[in-house]
Parts: sequence; structure tokens; C-alpha cells
Amino acid sequence: MIEILDGLKEAFRLVLGFDEELLEISLRSLRVTLSALLIASVIAIPLGTYLAVQRFRYRRIVISMINALMGLPPVVVGLVVYIMLSRSGPFGVLNLLFTPTAMIIAQVIIITPVIASIAHQSMRELWAEYHDLLISLNTTKRQRILTLIYDGRRNLLTAALAGFGRAIGEVGAIMIVGGNIDHVTRVLTTAIALETGKGDFALALGLGFVLIGLAIFVNIAIHTLSRTEREGLW
Repeated sequence: MIEILDGLKEAFRLVLGFDEELLEISLRSLRVTLSALLIASVIAIPLGTYLAVQRFRYRRIVISMINALMGLPPVVVGLVVYIMLSRSGPFGVLNLLFTPTAMIIAQVIIITPVIASIAHQSMRELWAEYHDLLISLNTTKRQRILTLIYDGRRNLLTAALAGFGRAIGEVGAIMIVGGNIDHVTRVLTTAIALETGKGDFALALGLGFVLIGLAIFVNIAIHTLSRTEREGLW
């Protein structure tokens, strides 16, 4: 109990004091996670919607693979990305290992199946509702996909937030490909792991509370910008 209280005090001290190191780590965490979320959403949302609209031979297999990849162990993703980006790997010449870019790549691989699967479930229900109307209007596949994405944007927002939650708390893959280098690749999750290993539980708890606060802040900000509460849909 004392350690939790110390952690709370440390968190308030860091936040209210605008600690430079904490701000740097927090901003890096947000930059990496939001970049990965944007890239993953651009890939996953159209993919999930396409799978809801289009019927093809191996569709069920593709959907099953996406659902299976939702449980992909992050450390395995980190290992694969590490091998691909290492000097002896096929992309070693790019020198991306132990950089924020490598961390973004790992997070994109982790959260893309999550967003795609949730988007597919949401769009499948919406497609069942809109199917006859869109077919009768003789719309193209592109128009159908864009219509579903627009009308189902709040469900897709939920899918994106699920991806954000998975990415912001990731530590295994990030530690492997980022290396937890101070002022370069250190983010909140890896900093928490470091301080815990050093036995500084108060600071680790403080960083943890900041991490939770950031996640809550981003969720509220996105809901506010999308006006879901104002329209009575939250």
C-alpha cells in the first residue's frame, strides 16, 4: 500500500512538474503508437470492409487467419522483425533496427489483425442491412466499401481504439526491436520495465499511472472529436 501511495505521489510530481524526461518519453510513446495506429488502420479498415462485402474462394480461410493472428505473441513479432532488420537480414541495409521506425513496424504487425477483425465483424452486420439497397442502386464495389466505412465510422473508431490500447501497452516486441535506448527508443512501457528491474517501484508505478492517463486522454479526445457523446451515441 505504501508503494502505491509513493507511486501516486511520484506520478503527480512528474506530471505537475512537467518533468522533461517524462515528457520526452510520453511524446515518443504517443508518436510511435499513433503512427502505427494510422498505418494499421489504413490497411485493416479497408481490408475488413472488403471481406464483409466481397465473396471469393478463400475468403473464410483469410478471415480465419486474421482472427488467429489476433493472438500472435508480441515477442514472436519482435523476433521476426529483429531478424528481418538485422545486419544479416534482408532489410539490414536500411539500418532501421533500434529505431522508432522498427518499433512502429512491430506495432503495425501486432494491431493490424485486431483492427481488421473487429472492422470485419462490424461491417458484416452493416452490409447485411445495406446489401439490398446498395445492390439495387447498382453501386460499384468501391462505392459499397466507402459507404460502409462512412456509415460505420463509429464502429470503426472502436476498432481503432482497440488497436491503440493493444499498441500503447506493448513492451515485448518494442523491447526487442527498439532496445530501450535512452533518448532514442525508450517509451513508457520499456521505462516501466527498466525501473521495475532496478527496484524503483515508486517511479515504475508513477510511469504506469501516466501511461494509463495517456490512454484515457486519447480515448476521450477521439470520442470528443467524433462527437459521439454529443450525438447520444456513446
